[in-house]
Amino acid sequence: MQTKKPISDVYSNWSQLQEHAKEWQNRTLKQAFEADTNRASRYTVAAAGLELDYSKNHIDDTTLSLLLSLAEQADLKNAIKKLLRGDHVNNTEDRPALHTALRFSGEAKTDEQREVAPVLDKMAGLIERVHSGAWTGFSGKKITDVVNIGIGGSDLGPRMVTKALTPFHTGDVNVHFVANIDGAEIFDLCQSLDAESTLWLVASKSFSTLETLQNALTARSWMLDKGCPEADLGKHFVAISSKVDKAVEFGIDEENIFPMWDWVGGRYSLWSAIGMPIAFAVGMENFNKLRQGAAALDDHFAEAPLERNIPVLMGLIMFWYSNGLGADNQAVLPYANHLQLLPAYLQQLEMESNGKSVNKQGERLGYQTGSVVWGTEGTNGQHSFHQLLHQGTVLTPIDFIAPLKAHHPLAHQQKYLVANCIAQSQALMTGRDLEASKAELRAQGVNESEIDLLAEHKVHPGNNPSNTIVMEQLSPETLGALIAAYEHKVFTLGVLWNINSFDQWGVELGKLLGTHVATAIDTTDIPSDWDSSTQKLVKRFIEANN
Repeated sequence: MQTKKPISDVYSNWSQLQEHAKEWQNRTLKQAFEADTNRASRYTVAAAGLELDYSKNHIDDTTLSLLLSLAEQADLKNAIKKLLRGDHVNNTEDRPALHTALRFSGEAKTDEQREVAPVLDKMAGLIERVHSGAWTGFSGKKITDVVNIGIGGSDLGPRMVTKALTPFHTGDVNVHFVANIDGAEIFDLCQSLDAESTLWLVASKSFSTLETLQNALTARSWMLDKGCPEADLGKHFVAISSKVDKAVEFGIDEENIFPMWDWVGGRYSLWSAIGMPIAFAVGMENFNKLRQGAAALDDHFAEAPLERNIPVLMGLIMFWYSNGLGADNQAVLPYANHLQLLPAYLQQLEMESNGKSVNKQGERLGYQTGSVVWGTEGTNGQHSFHQLLHQGTVLTPIDFIAPLKAHHPLAHQQKYLVANCIAQSQALMTGRDLEASKAELRAQGVNESEIDLLAEHKVHPGNNPSNTIVMEQLSPETLGALIAAYEHKVFTLGVLWNINSFDQWGVELGKLLGTHVATAIDTTDIPSDWDSSTQKLVKRFIEANN
């Protein structure tokens, strides 16, 4: 069995960080704030319309100095340069990871940057034709509904951004999403669609991804069943794919096929033609503002010193919790209903990128990489899982995210929303000790015997860490910057862990075995060398459907 590489082999001062971690076992965040009245100002940094307050974390100047020393040993500054200039940082697939080229707006200097503008121009032309009514369906009706068929990176990002930018929707078309192989999703959606005025976007690099292809075939059959002549299918389908021949064979006009590039991973691709549903919803001008916001954060990532660099700080702090303090999860809590899909999007971004157990050299790792990302929008979470955050035993670093201004006129509700966000981070940090719990019960007139029974139950240990990210208002620009900040946080962590954040070989095995199981169901030929559980479950499915 291959020996696992310990993190002490990676960083020469790892023992110092371990010793420093012990110091935080006897210190609290409340004490840190009492000792430094300027702590919040010192541990806040702003850029690209975002403001990161990381003062409620188990860090001090010594912590940051040690973490920045690790970043220096990992050659993070040079790694950032390599990423942005297009070096083949995706070493297992021998490719660059140039999602930043998709939002680059200066003078194009690389082939990848030069490829982007013509595609965006073509995309703008398509959207203008649909919005204006110049593009019509097989019966001459204006397109009223656009359905994106994709999965993973071809679904989560566009779906999240389209929801997040609801206040910016133009109303020219309704935008929907289908991803799951479960036919219920597309079947239910079709009940509300008119085939004569529906445009389907099929987003699949290979044009063979199981879920996307099956949903696309279902959409094709539905269109034909609803009276669309086969020769007119091209009026109702657009593809984003690198396999032009397969899309044409499906019935899509070649001129309506948009490229996907190998130098962009799916989960980093919403800035490309994969983001077409976003542009259909909010218009091309706002889509470009989204790109501009991300580009502004890219510039910050490239130019800001590491100690004042938002994505770098986010990455270093999470590294500290994962490898220094033993946290294996993190919560993302956006206090904005329109950001309700952000945690799901970040699950893929972080867990598919950094859920790795070997380093870039193929050596097995003896230290934690990646963490479970979870969360939901506030204040809903306060009435479900916040109990665990306040009084549970699991260390969970939290990102609170809050736009300060609302797009709606209900100012009194926005006040309570943001007040709850601020109060939750405060309460999680300060907690409530036993004496305070007893005093509260006495003030309520509870007798001493009951106080002895109840007081411990009302104790909040506090000392729970969090970041707070605020923006003036949720807009295409600030949303773009927020997404880019998390992209670069993920890369920072990948560099610190010496792993490749841009491949996803772990996804492939499940796909392959799923195909084998489906074949066994079709043929009823179940391999005898499969485990007994798999054999039994396949037989059970066959029995239930015959």
